[in-house]
Amino acid sequence: MANNKEFDDQHADKSSVDEMDIQKNMREQEELENSTDNLAEEAEVNTAVQKTEMELAELKDKYLRLYSDFENYKRRSAKERLDLISTANENLIQGLIPVLDDFERSLQIFENNTEVAPMYEGIQLIHGKFLKTLEQKGLKLMEVAVGDEFDSEFHEAVAQTPAPEEKLKNKIVDVIEKGYFLGDKVIRFAKVVTGS
Repeated sequence: MANNKEFDDQHADKSSVDEMDIQKNMREQEELENSTDNLAEEAEVNTAVQKTEMELAELKDKYLRLYSDFENYKRRSAKERLDLISTANENLIQGLIPVLDDFERSLQIFENNTEVAPMYEGIQLIHGKFLKTLEQKGLKLMEVAVGDEFDSEFHEAVAQTPAPEEKLKNKIVDVIEKGYFLGDKVIRFAKVVTGS
């Protein structure tokens, strides 16, 4: 019986050792599976983080582009608004320039006539007020003189005549009609005669 008990004890010890080995192997296998799962989860998280960072960089780029486009739009529309305001009266002023020409012609007619001196003074006053009002709206006289170089951006040659002097060849010989600017824009070209 003692042998049986000893056999049972040895067998129980061996079976408990086997059980412990099995449990140990199972724990190691679980730990290995857990670490594999953790590595897989970490890889998924890293991939998701990289994807999110790329999306964030793309969205930042889109935002910066939209912001700069909007700033350009604001600048452009403000400039267009200012241009519109500064030239809003362009058609009206272009229509009034011939009236200004008529005033100047009438002043030339009455300038040396003493019989109509009071009328001449009245026309001068009206002409001065009229011109001042147009200048306040942005009208500027184009300075053109005999002997100036002909420039097609500012002058319109209505005739060509033989130059009275050699130095006036291809230059302005006479100014027929004054030119005007509205702001920086030419609204009427100066009509000139050039020398040939």
